[in-house]
Amino acid sequence: MPLNSPWRADFPGILALAAEGQTYLDSAATAQKPQAMLDSLLGYYASGAANVHRAQHLPGERATRAFEATREKAARWLNAASSEEIVFTRGSTESLNLLAYGLEHLFQAGDEIAISALEHHANLLPWQQLALRRGLKLVVLPLDELGDIDLAQAATLIGPRTRLLAVSQLSNVLGRWQPVSELLALARAHGALCVIDGAQGAVHGRHDLQALGADFYVCSGHKLYGPDGVGLLHGRREALAQLQPWQFGGEMVLQADYHEARFRPAPLGFEAGTPPISAVIALGATLDYLASLDDTAAAAHEAALHRELLAGLATPEGIRLLGAPQLALASFTVDGVHGADLAHLLTEQGIAVRSGHHCAMPLMKRLGLPGAIRVSFGLYNDGEDLQHFFAALDKALELLR
Repeated sequence: MPLNSPWRADFPGILALAAEGQTYLDSAATAQKPQAMLDSLLGYYASGAANVHRAQHLPGERATRAFEATREKAARWLNAASSEEIVFTRGSTESLNLLAYGLEHLFQAGDEIAISALEHHANLLPWQQLALRRGLKLVVLPLDELGDIDLAQAATLIGPRTRLLAVSQLSNVLGRWQPVSELLALARAHGALCVIDGAQGAVHGRHDLQALGADFYVCSGHKLYGPDGVGLLHGRREALAQLQPWQFGGEMVLQADYHEARFRPAPLGFEAGTPPISAVIALGATLDYLASLDDTAAAAHEAALHRELLAGLATPEGIRLLGAPQLALASFTVDGVHGADLAHLLTEQGIAVRSGHHCAMPLMKRLGLPGAIRVSFGLYNDGEDLQHFFAALDKALELLR
Protein backbone atom coordinates (compact mmCIF):
# COMPACT_ATOMS: atom_id res chain seq x y z
CA MET A 1 0.00 0.00 0.00
CA PRO A 2 1.42 3.42 -0.90
CA LEU A 3 3.01 5.43 1.89
CA ASN A 4 0.94 8.60 2.18
CA SER A 5 2.45 11.93 3.20
CA PRO A 6 0.23 13.95 5.56
CA TRP A 7 2.23 17.06 4.61
CA ARG A 8 1.96 16.80 0.83
CA ALA A 9 -0.94 19.24 0.59
CA ASP A 10 1.16 21.89 2.37
CA PHE A 11 3.49 22.11 -0.65
CA PRO A 12 1.73 23.60 -3.70
CA GLY A 13 4.82 23.16 -5.87
CA ILE A 14 4.80 19.39 -5.49
CA LEU A 15 1.10 19.31 -6.35
CA ALA A 16 1.64 21.53 -9.40
CA LEU A 17 4.46 19.31 -10.64
CA ALA A 18 2.33 16.20 -10.14
CA ALA A 19 -0.46 17.82 -12.16
CA GLU A 20 2.07 18.21 -14.99
CA GLY A 21 2.95 14.53 -14.74
CA GLN A 22 6.25 15.21 -12.98
CA THR A 23 7.51 13.14 -10.05
CA TYR A 24 9.98 15.24 -8.09
CA LEU A 25 12.75 13.16 -6.49
CA ASP A 26 15.55 15.74 -6.35
CA SER A 27 15.09 17.32 -2.92
CA ALA A 28 18.75 16.92 -1.99
CA ALA A 29 19.44 19.55 -4.67
CA THR A 30 16.63 21.85 -3.59
CA ALA A 31 13.36 21.30 -1.77
CA GLN A 32 9.84 22.38 -2.63
CA LYS A 33 8.32 25.12 -0.44
CA PRO A 34 5.41 25.08 2.00
CA GLN A 35 2.47 27.43 1.53
CA ALA A 36 3.41 29.19 4.77
CA MET A 37 6.72 30.28 3.23
CA LEU A 38 5.05 31.49 0.03
CA ASP A 39 2.50 33.48 2.02
CA SER A 40 5.28 35.12 4.02
CA LEU A 41 7.25 36.04 0.91
CA LEU A 42 4.25 37.65 -0.77
CA GLY A 43 3.17 39.28 2.47
CA TYR A 44 6.49 41.06 2.88
CA TYR A 45 6.45 42.53 -0.62
CA ALA A 46 2.72 43.23 -0.75
CA SER A 47 2.66 45.11 2.56
CA GLY A 48 5.52 47.44 1.60
CA ALA A 49 9.17 46.41 1.30
CA ALA A 50 11.84 48.31 3.21
CA ASN A 51 15.47 47.99 4.21
CA VAL A 52 16.38 46.77 7.66
CA HIS A 53 18.19 48.32 10.63
CA ARG A 54 18.70 51.75 9.06
CA ALA A 55 15.31 53.46 9.07
CA GLN A 56 12.97 54.66 11.80
CA HIS A 57 9.87 54.73 9.58
CA LEU A 58 7.13 52.13 9.97
CA PRO A 59 7.94 49.84 7.01
CA GLY A 60 11.64 49.80 7.94
CA GLU A 61 10.90 49.09 11.59
CA ARG A 62 8.43 46.35 10.64
CA ALA A 63 10.93 44.68 8.28
CA THR A 64 13.67 44.86 10.91
CA ARG A 65 11.45 43.22 13.53
CA ALA A 66 10.56 40.37 11.18
CA PHE A 67 14.18 40.00 10.03
CA GLU A 68 15.57 39.79 13.56
CA ALA A 69 12.72 37.49 14.62
CA THR A 70 14.07 34.95 12.13
CA ARG A 71 17.46 35.17 13.80
CA GLU A 72 15.77 34.24 17.08
CA LYS A 73 13.86 31.40 15.41
CA ALA A 74 17.05 30.05 13.83
CA ALA A 75 18.80 30.14 17.19
CA ARG A 76 15.96 28.14 18.77
CA TRP A 77 15.86 25.72 15.82
CA LEU A 78 19.57 24.97 16.16
CA ASN A 79 19.66 25.40 19.97
CA ALA A 80 22.33 28.07 19.72
CA ALA A 81 23.37 29.76 22.94
CA SER A 82 22.27 33.16 21.58
CA SER A 83 20.75 34.70 18.48
CA GLU A 84 23.97 36.73 18.21
CA GLU A 85 25.67 33.49 17.16
CA ILE A 86 23.55 33.37 13.95
CA VAL A 87 24.92 35.12 10.86
CA PHE A 88 22.75 35.36 7.75
CA THR A 89 24.54 34.54 4.51
CA ARG A 90 23.37 33.68 1.00
CA GLY A 91 23.82 29.94 1.46
CA SER A 92 26.19 27.25 2.71
CA THR A 93 28.67 28.08 -0.04
CA GLU A 94 28.94 31.71 1.03
CA SER A 95 29.15 30.68 4.69
CA LEU A 96 32.11 28.42 4.00
CA ASN A 97 33.86 31.03 1.86
CA LEU A 98 33.28 33.57 4.63
CA LEU A 99 35.04 31.21 7.05
CA ALA A 100 37.91 30.47 4.68
CA TYR A 101 38.64 34.17 4.22
CA GLY A 102 37.71 35.27 7.72
CA LEU A 103 40.01 32.73 9.39
CA GLU A 104 42.89 33.04 6.92
CA HIS A 105 44.94 35.22 9.26
CA LEU A 106 45.19 32.34 11.76
CA PHE A 107 47.17 30.08 9.38
CA GLN A 108 50.88 29.89 8.70
CA ALA A 109 52.75 27.98 6.00
CA GLY A 110 52.94 24.30 6.85
CA ASP A 111 49.71 24.24 8.88
CA GLU A 112 47.18 21.57 7.98
CA ILE A 113 43.47 21.58 7.15
CA ALA A 114 41.61 18.27 7.34
CA ILE A 115 38.60 17.53 5.16
CA SER A 116 37.09 14.22 4.05
CA ALA A 117 37.03 12.37 0.75
CA LEU A 118 33.24 12.82 0.44
CA GLU A 119 33.00 16.59 0.62
CA HIS A 120 30.75 18.66 -1.62
CA HIS A 121 32.73 21.19 -3.66
CA ALA A 122 31.37 23.91 -1.36
CA ASN A 123 33.26 22.38 1.57
CA LEU A 124 36.34 21.49 -0.47
CA LEU A 125 37.21 24.38 -2.76
CA PRO A 126 37.29 27.21 -0.18
CA TRP A 127 39.79 25.21 1.94
CA GLN A 128 41.71 24.03 -1.12
CA GLN A 129 42.14 27.61 -2.27
CA LEU A 130 43.06 28.79 1.22
CA ALA A 131 45.74 26.09 1.33
CA LEU A 132 47.10 27.28 -2.02
CA ARG A 133 47.12 30.93 -0.91
CA ARG A 134 48.87 30.30 2.39
CA GLY A 135 51.11 27.30 1.68
CA LEU A 136 49.06 24.92 3.82
CA LYS A 137 48.65 21.17 3.57
CA LEU A 138 45.18 19.87 2.75
CA VAL A 139 44.73 16.46 4.41
CA VAL A 140 41.99 14.24 2.98
CA LEU A 141 40.44 11.79 5.44
CA PRO A 142 39.61 8.49 3.69
CA LEU A 143 36.34 6.56 3.83
CA ASP A 144 35.55 3.00 4.86
CA GLU A 145 33.59 0.54 2.71
CA LEU A 146 30.23 1.83 3.98
CA GLY A 147 30.99 5.42 3.05
CA ASP A 148 31.86 6.72 6.51
CA ILE A 149 34.96 8.72 7.34
CA ASP A 150 37.42 6.12 8.66
CA LEU A 151 38.00 7.06 12.30
CA ALA A 152 41.07 4.87 12.74
CA GLN A 153 42.82 6.54 9.82
CA ALA A 154 41.51 9.96 10.85
CA ALA A 155 43.17 9.51 14.24
CA THR A 156 46.53 9.15 12.52
CA LEU A 157 45.98 12.03 10.07
CA ILE A 158 44.62 14.65 12.48
CA GLY A 159 47.65 15.80 14.45
CA PRO A 160 49.53 18.68 16.04
CA ARG A 161 49.77 20.63 12.75
CA THR A 162 46.01 20.39 12.16
CA ARG A 163 44.54 23.87 12.54
CA LEU A 164 41.07 23.21 11.16
CA LEU A 165 38.73 20.29 10.47
CA ALA A 166 35.87 20.78 7.98
CA VAL A 167 33.51 17.85 7.31
CA SER A 168 29.94 17.22 6.18
CA GLN A 169 27.38 16.00 8.65
CA LEU A 170 25.44 14.00 6.04
CA SER A 171 26.83 13.08 2.62
CA ASN A 172 24.84 14.38 -0.35
CA VAL A 173 26.08 11.42 -2.42
CA LEU A 174 26.33 8.52 0.01
CA GLY A 175 23.42 9.37 2.29
CA ARG A 176 25.24 8.50 5.51
CA TRP A 177 25.52 10.33 8.81
CA GLN A 178 29.18 10.94 9.45
CA PRO A 179 30.84 10.38 12.86
CA VAL A 180 31.19 14.10 13.50
CA SER A 181 31.25 13.88 17.31
CA GLU A 182 34.23 11.54 17.24
CA LEU A 183 35.98 13.64 14.60
CA LEU A 184 35.41 16.80 16.62
CA ALA A 185 36.98 15.13 19.65
CA LEU A 186 40.06 14.21 17.60
CA ALA A 187 40.39 17.77 16.29
CA ARG A 188 39.78 19.45 19.65
CA ALA A 189 42.52 17.31 21.23
CA HIS A 190 44.95 19.22 19.00
CA GLY A 191 43.30 22.62 19.45
CA ALA A 192 41.93 22.73 15.91
CA LEU A 193 38.88 24.73 14.88
CA CYS A 194 35.95 22.61 13.70
CA VAL A 195 33.51 23.36 10.87
CA ILE A 196 30.45 21.23 10.11
CA ASP A 197 28.69 21.44 6.74
CA GLY A 198 25.07 20.82 7.67
CA ALA A 199 23.55 21.60 4.26
CA GLN A 200 22.04 18.10 4.08
CA GLY A 201 22.04 17.20 7.76
CA ALA A 202 19.98 20.20 8.90
CA VAL A 203 17.06 18.98 6.77
CA HIS A 204 16.74 15.64 8.49
CA GLY A 205 16.21 16.06 12.21
CA ARG A 206 16.82 18.72 14.81
CA HIS A 207 20.44 19.18 15.87
CA ASP A 208 21.54 20.58 19.21
CA LEU A 209 24.54 22.72 18.31
CA GLN A 210 25.45 23.39 21.92
CA ALA A 211 25.69 19.64 22.48
CA LEU A 212 27.52 19.10 19.19
CA GLY A 213 30.18 21.62 20.16
CA ALA A 214 31.49 22.55 16.69
CA ASP A 215 32.98 26.00 16.33
CA PHE A 216 30.97 26.67 13.17
CA TYR A 217 27.94 25.04 11.55
CA VAL A 218 26.47 26.04 8.17
CA CYS A 219 23.25 25.23 6.31
CA SER A 220 21.13 26.56 3.43
CA GLY A 221 17.54 27.75 3.36
CA HIS A 222 16.64 26.28 -0.02
CA LYS A 223 17.31 22.70 1.06
CA LEU A 224 15.45 23.26 4.35
CA TYR A 225 12.11 23.88 2.58
CA GLY A 226 12.90 27.60 2.63
CA PRO A 227 13.76 30.22 0.00
CA ASP A 228 16.93 30.30 -2.01
CA GLY A 229 19.51 33.02 -1.56
CA VAL A 230 19.73 32.69 2.23
CA GLY A 231 21.84 30.55 4.54
CA LEU A 232 22.77 30.29 8.18
CA LEU A 233 26.22 30.41 9.71
CA HIS A 234 26.31 29.49 13.37
CA GLY A 235 29.46 30.25 15.28
CA ARG A 236 30.26 29.92 18.94
CA ARG A 237 30.78 33.37 20.40
CA GLU A 238 34.50 32.68 20.98
CA ALA A 239 34.93 31.34 17.47
CA LEU A 240 33.14 34.27 15.84
CA ALA A 241 35.46 36.64 17.69
CA GLN A 242 38.38 35.15 15.71
CA LEU A 243 36.81 35.96 12.33
CA GLN A 244 37.88 38.98 10.34
CA PRO A 245 35.43 40.68 7.95
CA TRP A 246 35.62 39.43 4.38
CA GLN A 247 33.13 41.77 2.70
CA PHE A 248 32.92 45.47 3.30
CA GLY A 249 30.16 48.02 2.82
CA GLY A 250 27.07 49.33 4.53
CA GLU A 251 25.51 47.86 7.66
CA MET A 252 28.67 46.32 9.08
CA VAL A 253 30.37 49.66 9.76
CA LEU A 254 30.67 50.97 13.28
CA GLN A 255 32.74 54.04 12.43
CA ALA A 256 34.22 55.11 9.08
CA ASP A 257 36.55 57.83 7.87
CA TYR A 258 38.29 58.19 4.53
CA HIS A 259 41.42 56.33 5.62
CA GLU A 260 40.24 53.93 8.31
CA ALA A 261 37.16 52.23 9.68
CA ARG A 262 35.96 50.12 12.58
CA PHE A 263 33.45 47.34 12.15
CA ARG A 264 30.64 45.83 14.15
CA PRO A 265 31.07 42.48 15.88
CA ALA A 266 29.05 39.45 14.79
CA PRO A 267 26.48 39.04 13.54
CA LEU A 268 26.05 42.40 11.76
CA GLY A 269 29.79 42.73 11.15
CA PHE A 270 29.53 39.85 8.66
CA GLU A 271 26.34 40.99 6.94
CA ALA A 272 27.68 43.77 4.71
CA GLY A 273 25.24 45.48 2.37
CA THR A 274 21.52 44.92 2.02
CA PRO A 275 20.83 41.35 3.10
CA PRO A 276 18.30 39.00 1.45
CA ILE A 277 15.51 40.53 3.54
CA SER A 278 12.53 38.79 1.99
CA ALA A 279 14.29 35.44 2.00
CA VAL A 280 15.28 35.77 5.66
CA ILE A 281 11.73 36.66 6.68
CA ALA A 282 10.34 33.78 4.59
CA LEU A 283 12.88 31.42 6.15
CA GLY A 284 11.42 32.40 9.52
CA ALA A 285 7.99 31.29 8.30
CA THR A 286 9.51 28.00 7.12
CA LEU A 287 11.08 27.41 10.53
CA ASP A 288 7.71 28.10 12.17
CA TYR A 289 6.12 25.55 9.85
CA LEU A 290 8.78 22.92 10.54
CA ALA A 291 8.53 23.52 14.29
CA SER A 292 4.80 22.77 14.09
CA LEU A 293 5.38 19.27 12.69
CA ASP A 294 5.60 16.03 14.61
CA ASP A 295 9.34 15.31 14.36
CA THR A 296 8.87 11.64 15.19
CA ALA A 297 6.23 11.18 12.51
CA ALA A 298 8.34 12.99 9.93
CA ALA A 299 11.40 10.85 10.68
CA ALA A 300 9.30 7.67 10.54
CA HIS A 301 7.84 8.68 7.17
CA GLU A 302 11.27 9.40 5.69
CA ALA A 303 12.60 6.09 7.07
CA ALA A 304 9.71 4.14 5.55
CA LEU A 305 10.23 5.81 2.16
CA HIS A 306 13.93 5.04 2.30
CA ARG A 307 13.32 1.36 3.07
CA GLU A 308 10.95 1.15 0.09
CA LEU A 309 13.48 2.92 -2.14
CA LEU A 310 16.30 0.53 -1.19
CA ALA A 311 14.05 -2.50 -1.58
CA GLY A 312 13.02 -1.37 -5.05
CA LEU A 313 16.60 -0.72 -6.13
CA ALA A 314 17.60 -4.19 -4.97
CA THR A 315 15.32 -5.86 -7.54
CA PRO A 316 16.75 -5.00 -10.99
CA GLU A 317 19.98 -6.77 -11.92
CA GLY A 318 23.16 -4.75 -12.20
CA ILE A 319 22.24 -1.85 -9.91
CA ARG A 320 25.15 -0.81 -7.69
CA LEU A 321 24.53 1.48 -4.73
CA LEU A 322 27.23 3.95 -3.76
CA GLY A 323 28.04 3.08 -0.17
CA ALA A 324 25.28 2.02 2.19
CA PRO A 325 22.80 4.93 2.33
CA GLN A 326 20.97 5.40 5.62
CA LEU A 327 18.31 7.99 4.80
CA ALA A 328 16.89 10.59 2.46
CA LEU A 329 18.63 9.50 -0.73
CA ALA A 330 20.39 6.78 -2.68
CA SER A 331 22.95 7.11 -5.47
CA PHE A 332 23.47 4.26 -7.89
CA THR A 333 24.92 3.10 -11.18
CA VAL A 334 23.77 0.31 -13.50
CA ASP A 335 26.21 -2.14 -15.05
CA GLY A 336 26.58 -1.55 -18.78
CA VAL A 337 24.32 1.54 -18.79
CA HIS A 338 25.55 5.11 -19.12
CA GLY A 339 24.08 7.35 -16.44
CA ALA A 340 23.26 10.16 -18.87
CA ASP A 341 21.25 7.78 -21.06
CA LEU A 342 19.32 6.47 -18.09
CA ALA A 343 18.68 9.97 -16.76
CA HIS A 344 17.41 11.05 -20.19
CA LEU A 345 14.89 8.21 -20.37
CA LEU A 346 13.72 8.86 -16.80
CA THR A 347 13.28 12.55 -17.62
CA GLU A 348 11.20 11.68 -20.67
CA GLN A 349 8.88 9.77 -18.35
CA GLY A 350 8.49 12.69 -15.95
CA ILE A 351 10.90 11.49 -13.28
CA ALA A 352 12.99 14.29 -11.80
CA VAL A 353 16.19 12.76 -10.43
CA ARG A 354 19.76 14.00 -10.63
CA SER A 355 22.59 12.55 -12.69
CA GLY A 356 26.29 13.41 -12.61
CA HIS A 357 28.99 14.00 -10.03
CA HIS A 358 26.70 15.86 -7.57
CA CYS A 359 29.31 18.55 -6.90
CA ALA A 360 31.59 15.87 -5.46
CA MET A 361 33.87 15.20 -8.42
CA PRO A 362 36.90 14.06 -6.36
CA LEU A 363 34.72 11.48 -4.58
CA MET A 364 33.50 10.12 -7.90
CA LYS A 365 37.09 9.87 -9.12
CA ARG A 366 38.04 7.91 -5.99
CA LEU A 367 35.13 5.57 -6.64
CA GLY A 368 36.24 5.18 -10.25
CA LEU A 369 32.95 6.52 -11.58
CA PRO A 370 32.07 9.28 -14.06
CA GLY A 371 28.88 9.94 -12.09
CA ALA A 372 25.75 8.37 -10.67
CA ILE A 373 21.97 8.68 -10.56
CA ARG A 374 20.68 10.09 -7.28
CA VAL A 375 17.13 9.72 -5.97
CA SER A 376 16.27 11.96 -3.04
CA PHE A 377 13.02 12.92 -1.35
CA GLY A 378 11.38 15.22 1.14
CA LEU A 379 8.44 15.31 3.53
CA TYR A 380 5.99 15.66 0.65
CA ASN A 381 6.97 12.51 -1.24
CA ASP A 382 4.91 9.36 -0.91
CA GLY A 383 4.93 5.74 -1.95
CA GLU A 384 3.21 6.54 -5.23
CA ASP A 385 6.15 8.75 -6.20
CA LEU A 386 8.48 5.81 -5.70
CA GLN A 387 6.21 3.50 -7.68
CA HIS A 388 6.29 5.98 -10.58
CA PHE A 389 10.08 5.96 -10.36
CA PHE A 390 10.37 2.17 -10.28
CA ALA A 391 8.02 1.76 -13.26
CA ALA A 392 9.99 4.34 -15.26
CA LEU A 393 13.29 2.73 -14.25
CA ASP A 394 12.09 -0.68 -15.48
CA LYS A 395 11.02 0.75 -18.84
CA ALA A 396 14.27 2.64 -19.26
CA LEU A 397 16.40 -0.39 -18.49
CA GLU A 398 14.41 -2.50 -20.96
CA LEU A 399 15.34 -0.03 -23.69
CA LEU A 400 18.98 0.34 -22.69
CA ARG A 401 19.91 -3.30 -22.25
